[in-house]
Amino acid sequence: MSRKILVLDTTLRDGEQVPGAKLNLYEKLELAHQLKALNVDIIEAGFAASSQGDFNAIKEIASQVGSGGTTITALARAVKGDIDAVYQSVKYAQNPLIHIVLGTSAVHVDKKFNKTGDQVLEMGVEAVKYAKTLLPHIQYSTEDASRSDFEYLWKTIEAVVKAGATMINIPDTVGYAVPEEFGELVRKINYRLKNMSDSLILSVHCHNDTGLATANTLAAIKNGADKIECTVNGLGERAGNAALEEVVMAMKLRSAYYDAHTDIITKEIFKTSRLVSNLTGLDIQVNKAITGDNAFAHSSGIHQDGLLKSREVYEVIAPEDVGVESMDIILTARSGRHAFRNAAEKLGCSFSDEAEFGALFAKFLELADAKKEIYDHDVYYLVEKHNGSKPEKETGGDMKVDLYELVSFQVVSNDIFPTATIKLKKGGDIFKYSAVGDGPIDALYTAIKDVTGLEVDLKEYKISSMSRGKEALGRVAIRIGFNNKIFTARAMDTDVIKASALAFINGLNAILLDR
Repeated sequence: MSRKILVLDTTLRDGEQVPGAKLNLYEKLELAHQLKALNVDIIEAGFAASSQGDFNAIKEIASQVGSGGTTITALARAVKGDIDAVYQSVKYAQNPLIHIVLGTSAVHVDKKFNKTGDQVLEMGVEAVKYAKTLLPHIQYSTEDASRSDFEYLWKTIEAVVKAGATMINIPDTVGYAVPEEFGELVRKINYRLKNMSDSLILSVHCHNDTGLATANTLAAIKNGADKIECTVNGLGERAGNAALEEVVMAMKLRSAYYDAHTDIITKEIFKTSRLVSNLTGLDIQVNKAITGDNAFAHSSGIHQDGLLKSREVYEVIAPEDVGVESMDIILTARSGRHAFRNAAEKLGCSFSDEAEFGALFAKFLELADAKKEIYDHDVYYLVEKHNGSKPEKETGGDMKVDLYELVSFQVVSNDIFPTATIKLKKGGDIFKYSAVGDGPIDALYTAIKDVTGLEVDLKEYKISSMSRGKEALGRVAIRIGFNNKIFTARAMDTDVIKASALAFINGLNAILLDR
């Protein structure tokens, strides 16, 4: 029978230790509610003794989120003051947990604590004994376990279990481990631990300094770990932690191999990932596994052809399984005839003459070389210009879709009344409008929405630099909601404000074409 693997999310503690990722109380609460929707088993809500603000946030999370089976914990060093702070903050949860951490490697014992191994071991035992007087569930983390002498590591584990620890966590604190070695370490500890009591939970916490955090975590699961500690988007100290989304989806994809599963609601993964990115202000790399912009995007003609024949040719994970609307076929100069034909036919075009299609495809490649990326409205206009009329539906008749074009714009940015004026063309009509917003982009998008009359919600706005120097190219990607459907659009320009306007107009045109 498949083993249930517990998931502890430490985005609010280890993830928040990333420089610049500090969250306020309300942001932490919002993320904690989403982690509960994701159905993580344990939320590590912070480091209670670090500040009054962190203590208050943990207390609120325990009160508002710590029900319905969700365990709330916080980190403590092996000192009474830290343990008291954790207890006082998490005790409002239905299932509170105290998490104690203390080093076991020679580097930590000798150079961090300047004590003997026996003295450090005794610190850990006394800390667990005291915590046990406060709560029944205690996790003990043997910091830097992957660089520790095994017999001393085990001596520590055995002692703290006898003192009352119910979970033992094996951290690869500095990303030193390799999968085969780490898996063997977990196997040996698991064998001895379960001989003490089969109710004891063995956990791992892996860092990504050499890019092996996910691999080491999966190796630990294969070798008997009962619980994993992860962060959303792999946030964390230095190079980060094992990414929750990667470990969970790898287990789901190869469930038979690992003979294990989690209770994570995977359709909430993308939403959670974007929320973490938005709250922390830390972008997700475009090629990030599972949640990056390109994770389900395909621009190679060979790949697009295979996907259009069968998605399983080049996708082992369905985008819908992680909450992404669908795969994204990006039309570029590398796209083949099959991808271009599919895009045109989605707009209602049909081609009975292969020579005619070949001529149109040649024009598409010419445009793609100039624009880098081609969108639905580009295909629409390409067919319209080639035919001298609107594309026709297969059943006959004019599609009668006029799309918006940017004619000109002006944006004034200040701290009093940021304003934008937009001039758009649709068919033979010209529309002009001005609006005030909270900032230049808000004013710009408000003006465009007022012109079009489409009640859309901006779900995501992302801008990134595509090159260096004075002629830097800005790329803007947006996601907008309309009638409970999500539309994604992009645009590139040396003027980032113009790129923002074009991306929004591209999204609105996608709505018109969809309707």
